[in-house]
Amino acid sequence: MFFTETILTADKLTKTFKLSAKQQRLEKTKNKTITAVDGLSFSVNEGEIFGLLGPNGAGKTTTLRLLATLIRPDSGDAFIKGFSIVKEPEKVRENIGFLTSDLRLEDFFTPNYLYDFFARLHNVPEEISAERKKRLFDTFGIGDFAEVKVGNLSTGMKQKASLAISLVHDPSVIIFDEPTNGLDVITAKVVTDFLKELKRNGKTVIISTHIFSLIEKVCDRVGVIINGRMAVCDTIQNVADGKSLEDSFFDIYSERVGGEV
Repeated sequence: MFFTETILTADKLTKTFKLSAKQQRLEKTKNKTITAVDGLSFSVNEGEIFGLLGPNGAGKTTTLRLLATLIRPDSGDAFIKGFSIVKEPEKVRENIGFLTSDLRLEDFFTPNYLYDFFARLHNVPEEISAERKKRLFDTFGIGDFAEVKVGNLSTGMKQKASLAISLVHDPSVIIFDEPTNGLDVITAKVVTDFLKELKRNGKTVIISTHIFSLIEKVCDRVGVIINGRMAVCDTIQNVADGKSLEDSFFDIYSERVGGEV
């Protein structure tokens, strides 16, 4: 597929975290810091689904948190629809939706209340908000659970409610961290199908995952990230290079870290 416009550009993003004594023991290191993202650069085109693929601890979640302006880079920058995550975070937030498995909706409130609350927070007109809520709640089967407190919802329903709420302002760029993590096969398929629908509607979607099949099913391009660095970034076909994406990934991983997996 041919894309005409770059909507996101990451330029040498770097983020380092301090390690506590306990973390040093867990990481089996004497280093007092760890570089989670190390000079990472890549771009995402308008209207495509772009995947960040890598093992746990590779820097995928940190990268998405940087793009979502939840944390600031130590150096480097990224631009979403021309807005800097460093200098114009408010403008970036207006144009993105962000969903992470770390997101915890308040147990005491209902999906209905939370959706309306975030709609008001984003200044979405009531009539538009109501129409959008009906469409999203119907898509994810939330309607029958709209007045059930979040604390009483299943894991899958919580994920679907979170997904609907992250799209309350109809963002043009949607960032999902492990969108199917921990979901049963039925709910995972609902989410996967919806990712494809977002693309059909002209949205740009960025996902991070360690699930090869999800990348193969929905993504146009993939960036393989290892130890906070971009190992390769290309179309699925070019990265796979005639093999399965899984086999190609382990070849790339072995080449980068040394030794066989």
